[in-house]
Amino acid sequence: MKIHLVLPLLGLFSCAHADFFTSIGHMIDLLNTEKDLVTSLKDYIKAEEQKLAQIKKWADKLDHLTDTATKDPEGYLGHPVNAFKLMKRLNTEWVKLENLILKDISDGFISNLTIQRQYFPNDEDQTGAAKALLRLQDTYNLDTDTISKGNLPGVKHKTSLTAEDCFDLGKTAYTDADYYHTELWMEQALSQLDAGEESSLDKVMVLDYLSYAVYQQGDLDKALTLTKRSLELDPEHQRGNGNLRHIMSKESNKSSSSPSEGAELRTRKGRPKDHLEKEKYEKLCRGEGVKMTSRRQKRLFCRYFDGKKDPLLILSPTKQEDEWDKPRIVRYHDIISDEEISKVKELAKPRLRRATISNPITGVLETAQYRITKSAWLSGYEDPVVARLNRRIEGVTGLDMSTAEELQVANYGIGGQYEPHFDFLRKYEPDAFKKLGTGNRVATWLFYMSDVEAGGATVFPEVGAAVYPKKGTAVFWYNLLESGEGDYSTRHAACPVLVGNKWVSNKWIHERGQEFRRPCNLSELE
Repeated sequence: MKIHLVLPLLGLFSCAHADFFTSIGHMIDLLNTEKDLVTSLKDYIKAEEQKLAQIKKWADKLDHLTDTATKDPEGYLGHPVNAFKLMKRLNTEWVKLENLILKDISDGFISNLTIQRQYFPNDEDQTGAAKALLRLQDTYNLDTDTISKGNLPGVKHKTSLTAEDCFDLGKTAYTDADYYHTELWMEQALSQLDAGEESSLDKVMVLDYLSYAVYQQGDLDKALTLTKRSLELDPEHQRGNGNLRHIMSKESNKSSSSPSEGAELRTRKGRPKDHLEKEKYEKLCRGEGVKMTSRRQKRLFCRYFDGKKDPLLILSPTKQEDEWDKPRIVRYHDIISDEEISKVKELAKPRLRRATISNPITGVLETAQYRITKSAWLSGYEDPVVARLNRRIEGVTGLDMSTAEELQVANYGIGGQYEPHFDFLRKYEPDAFKKLGTGNRVATWLFYMSDVEAGGATVFPEVGAAVYPKKGTAVFWYNLLESGEGDYSTRHAACPVLVGNKWVSNKWIHERGQEFRRPCNLSELE
């Protein structure tokens, strides 16, 4: 039986590890790889079954023969042919059987697996995916049971977490000394075990992690209860007995502690308080805290827009919608076609790399945990579609694209996000654009190239604005005031993708070349 050889996708994975968790697009390729491996595994199983069928057939034949022969051995061997065949079987045929049994037909599958393993996700990917689930849990106020049961909005393929999965999430949090999430996920694992879920997971080990996480958050009573429960299951547990003595000692000293110390213990429990901006950002991601009043809403309109009499738009004006007033954010509908989106994704996908940020102190480009996405850059000369999109952006905005950055295409990963940031450089930051000689980023154009089932909004925490992805549309705003000063109200973020696959592409437009297209204003505040 021939085992199919699954060749690695060398064109896709140019290196052994590629931060898979930061791009759903690359994870789709992993699914295809896994499917091919399953096909190879099934071929191997079929070959093993055929081998076992041969062995079983031989065993059945000999079982009948020896049963008959041993009932009358002398009579059986009195027949010279039977005597000859006995000699032959023991001298030759049993050796053939031995060789058949020893024959290793797993080589093809093992070879495939070995080749593919170098392109598998690693511990960093698994940890990144686990932290993404914790991030989604916090951002969208989801309880562990909801996530474990897969009850998320807009899901097409519902799946659930096992007790062992929950335990692994808790361990990821534990490794980061994040005892709040450790407690939540160890409790979920314990709950599922208590409900009778079949698992090889040791309940004592779960209780051990859980009691320690609770203790670290200052809840001595609960830690004591959990430790006692652990010792009921395993009275000889060495660490459990040590923890019991330690907690009881702490309990006896608790009454003598000062009121302020007791208050400190109580306030340690729960999710750590985040920066105020992050709280506003997460609320906006959930659809809370949007500050658009009905009076202001009445001043927002939809219109057909010809880009100040641009020749390409006079006969076919674009649909423009006001999303926000200050800063002014506008959305353009049906501004990029499905065919153009497919081409852009096709060009970008082989080049997707972990997105970087400019270090505000050193100016060096580096990856960051608050930006979970992969990106690629496309130039107008590479393909007519990209050139056409650049021309369209210029026609709609009236701004010169010759000094703009290349089209950046981004695909978000598990819980993919980009926390609050400015697109423009502030005065005290290293000038990352100095080599370009094109000035600061005056404006941002953002294409939405996919719908997102849940999450993934673009939010502006300073003003309480939220803009939701809609395939085929684009949003546009100015980052700089007409005076050239940065507009700090444009600080924005990409919310974590809860369910779905988010593709965007953006164009950062620079100051140089806009002198007569967007003249300066002498007022610093305008």
